[in-house]
Amino acid sequence: FCDRGQAAEELKNGTFNWDGETAVNPSGGLKSFGHPIGSTGCRMLTEITKQLQGRAEGRQVPECKIGLAHNLGGAFSVCATTILGQRD
Repeated sequence: FCDRGQAAEELKNGTFNWDGETAVNPSGGLKSFGHPIGSTGCRMLTEITKQLQGRAEGRQVPECKIGLAHNLGGAFSVCATTILGQRD
């Protein structure tokens, strides 16, 4: 998301804020929703879908075109990464 050694500066500049250049975790993630075991991944995909459809009220990422969800399960025995985007 940024060059090596630049993360602290990018954080200070707001680059990763929900309305920043590279929005990270606009919903607040597990800290805001808790951890509904077995359905966390579904909640992540629901958030990305709402962002892409422009329906993420109160936390809508401006001009959202692509979203990435990364989820671990079990004792780090399951991993899934999903990328969703809009058609042009």
